[in-house]
Amino acid sequence: MGSVRQNKIEGVIQEELSVFFQRNAREICLGAMVSVTVVRVTSDLSLARVFVSVFGGPAKEEVLASINEHAKKIRGEVGKRLKNMRKIPELIFKIDDSLDYAMEIQNLLNQK
Repeated sequence: MGSVRQNKIEGVIQEELSVFFQRNAREICLGAMVSVTVVRVTSDLSLARVFVSVFGGPAKEEVLASINEHAKKIRGEVGKRLKNMRKIPELIFKIDDSLDYAMEIQNLLNQK
């Protein structure tokens, strides 16, 4: 469990990334709809793990590769929006497969 400051920063980064992905879906997300599900910031605020869900469009791995290629640009844009933060954490993007996992469990339960 993070501190109150960490939680606030996670929430702000999540909001900014969600807006950024909506505005740049065609270019960066290859036309897929990308939703930021969870952001986890380290205690020293130097690193943020961003979990994204990908809906529609190309394969999840392709979209994630495109997002990782543009990670520095994304960080710069988030930094411009968060002017009150002295240092913007490095962003590491990962696929959030919790929905797939939940669907798999639901299918297994329905089989019995």
